[in-house]
Amino acid sequence: MTEQEKSRADVRRIMDFEASMLIIERDVAQFKANRIDELLNEYGQAKGLAEADKKTVSYVLEETFTILKFETSKGERLGEYEVAHKSSNLPDKWSHAYNILRQNNAVINSRYSGPTYHFSYWLYSENKIYRQRLKAQG
Repeated sequence: MTEQEKSRADVRRIMDFEASMLIIERDVAQFKANRIDELLNEYGQAKGLAEADKKTVSYVLEETFTILKFETSKGERLGEYEVAHKSSNLPDKWSHAYNILRQNNAVINSRYSGPTYHFSYWLYSENKIYRQRLKAQG
């Protein structure tokens, strides 16, 4: 490996580390903002403020999840669903999506989805993100 190639490898490593730190910092900030909103809402409800009853929920773009590589699976109870494995995806994209689902306690009985989403998302086992196409509203 030439000196220039070594230098590039070191820069990539630093940049990956910095990117990882920025992702973590962003996710922590998002978690803090959501938690502060919850606490202020509870405070407002305790004080009897009318505005406190309005729940404001913000969702990330579904693209956060659709950029992951999913594999189709089929189960007897769930029918058709898809699984994204950590090892098959870019670490920064995977971590961001995983952290959003973890922060929102997205499990099979309480899945994560937004008003314009085509899929619902949840966590069940480590290093996997699950999704299933939402049924059309009639």
